[in-house]
Amino acid sequence: QYGHGKVENFSALIETLLLLVTCAWIIYEAISRLLFKTVHVDVTFWSFLVMGVSIIVDVTRSRALNRAAKKHGSQALEADALHFSTDVWSSCVVIAGLVGVLIGRRLQDSSPALSEWLYRADSIAALGVAAIVIYVSLRLGRRTIAALLDGAPRGISTTIRQEMVKLPGVSETKQVRVRQSGPATFVDLVLSVNADTSVERGHCIAA
Repeated sequence: QYGHGKVENFSALIETLLLLVTCAWIIYEAISRLLFKTVHVDVTFWSFLVMGVSIIVDVTRSRALNRAAKKHGSQALEADALHFSTDVWSSCVVIAGLVGVLIGRRLQDSSPALSEWLYRADSIAALGVAAIVIYVSLRLGRRTIAALLDGAPRGISTTIRQEMVKLPGVSETKQVRVRQSGPATFVDLVLSVNADTSVERGHCIAA
């Protein structure tokens, strides 16, 4: 049935909402650490190694999911690919935050005030991660909601009209309506045929 394909879009919307909830928690924790409490961040070689491996894995998964999403027209797979691609940027921001903490540790004796702020670079990086994920999630969320509300891709109605009038015997195309259901696109339209077209020929053109 038509609506069954919407499960793809509904799944993508749920994933988007989960990402936004996660961002809210990250922002809460980051602000708490910046303004109200101090948390010691232990930066080691393993911190950078883990983040490096994470970036490599996320890039690989994101590309594979993107290819699958385009091949199958799956918005759920696209949401997952987007999730992993944002993880790549987030990991880069986290690495920058860890570098800031290391620099702060080295400047602890020579510049205590600057060192204190650099120690908070991890929390600032967390806010950067949240901002990236919120931006990408809202973009995906708009497309997902548009699909759930049967929003047609921009310009597709004009393209369909132009292609339909090229058919032999067609004089006009009216009431073009397009809906997306998962990877499938359904088109409902009214064709006007030339006055001298037989009923049988009209049915053949419509088919």
